[in-house]
Amino acid sequence: MFKRILIANRGEIACRIMATCQEMGIDTVAVYSEADAAAAHVLAADRAVGLGAADPAASYLNQARILGAARETGAEAIHPGYGFLAENAAFAARCEDAGVTFIGPPPAAIRDLGDKTVARRLMAASDVPVIPGLQRAETDPRKLVAEAERVGYPVLIKAAAGGGGKGMRVVASPDELAAAAAAAGREAAAAFGDGSIYIEKYLPRARHVEFQILADMHGHCIHLLERECSIQRRHQKIVEETPSPALTPGLREAMGKAAVRAARAAGYINAGTVEFLLDADGRFYFLEVNTRLQVEHPITEMITGIDLVREQIRIAAGRPLAFEQTDVAARGHAIECRIYAEDPANDFIPAPGPIDYLKVPQGPGIRIDSGIYAGGQVPVEYDPILAKLVVRAHDRAAAIARMRRALKEFVILGVRTPIAYLRDLLDHEAFRAGATFTDFIPRHMADWSPAGRAPEMAALAYIVDDLNGGALAGTRRATVSAASPTPWQTLGAWRPSF
Repeated sequence: MFKRILIANRGEIACRIMATCQEMGIDTVAVYSEADAAAAHVLAADRAVGLGAADPAASYLNQARILGAARETGAEAIHPGYGFLAENAAFAARCEDAGVTFIGPPPAAIRDLGDKTVARRLMAASDVPVIPGLQRAETDPRKLVAEAERVGYPVLIKAAAGGGGKGMRVVASPDELAAAAAAAGREAAAAFGDGSIYIEKYLPRARHVEFQILADMHGHCIHLLERECSIQRRHQKIVEETPSPALTPGLREAMGKAAVRAARAAGYINAGTVEFLLDADGRFYFLEVNTRLQVEHPITEMITGIDLVREQIRIAAGRPLAFEQTDVAARGHAIECRIYAEDPANDFIPAPGPIDYLKVPQGPGIRIDSGIYAGGQVPVEYDPILAKLVVRAHDRAAAIARMRRALKEFVILGVRTPIAYLRDLLDHEAFRAGATFTDFIPRHMADWSPAGRAPEMAALAYIVDDLNGGALAGTRRATVSAASPTPWQTLGAWRPSF
């Protein structure tokens, strides 16, 4: 087993990976930019290495500097988390060349699955259903028009490389196609350095259901059930749950087997996620494979009791899976809400700044993966995710009630967050009924407004603060809460020896 792992990431995911490493007795190395010198993940690590300027290209995307940090600290492996270099085949290959284990799939699998047209061909050859559309990237307008007419409008133009909704356009009629294709190509080129696009049939009333898979180096591959991820804004997930309210036992078994076939088709090793679209008639289609740990992985951990980061590390160290498909079972229902520094009343624009006050919910069945503390700073340069609030209960109704209570108790001041928005979303009758399709946000939340909730939350925070000594009264000085680092933590990267 590894003695020291470098986490090539920041924020809540770096903190979450470090927690498992520390449980396994593995030393952790944090890397950080100038903007993150006092970040939570730096304080949580055993050692920390500065990378450079705040610009991601100079820090968290600087492959040479990260590999240099691994050499300097004697790290035997690198965990990339998600984002940044997590799905970069070239970086995975450079790790191999440097004799450092990349905790993730092989470079070839990352490369093949990162190109969505290659992935579609692999899946079709392995009897995994794919959405009707092109199997190769195309720029010829005449061929795009011909394919759109073949599969029928509406169609979806997608970037062949990358994801996250970049380079994606819905086209409802032929006269929109040329302009949409050009815009999608430009956006894809800017985001991924590759303007290749393709067309597939658009499923307007669908669900986004994904299956967590684990594959070791000894030929074992299993799935860890599904996650329902249909609640999205601009193709970005904000609420996830498991089990999916839409799946029957038979459909779950069929989709799980398809996910395993997909992983085997790509020669996959380590943790990954096979994503599907599920139409209104119960037909499912391959969407893509995420070759990394997912943001929403905690809900799978909550219902299965399996630590996915621990399994990633064990697999990367050459260990076989310690359990089989028949050992995997769901216990209860789990929901995750993503908490960002963003303004839901202003088109969800990022809202970086200081964390003046923080109060986190507590109680049975509540988990918070966080990368912030009171007095810390949310930089402008990076994804504004602050924390993930996760709950588990015995059934879906109880999990919704628990999440509502937890959101009411979650107070963050200094930056805007979608907490009030998420409360209203969970209160919506369509969500409670399990009618969670990918058009949920535009259909049900398009006219949302705070309705006075922000002042309520601020008042609550100041009342709590007053009970704690009134640190906020008349000042912007941060309040210490249970989520704040202690003075011992702020000394820097250290661990007691007793």
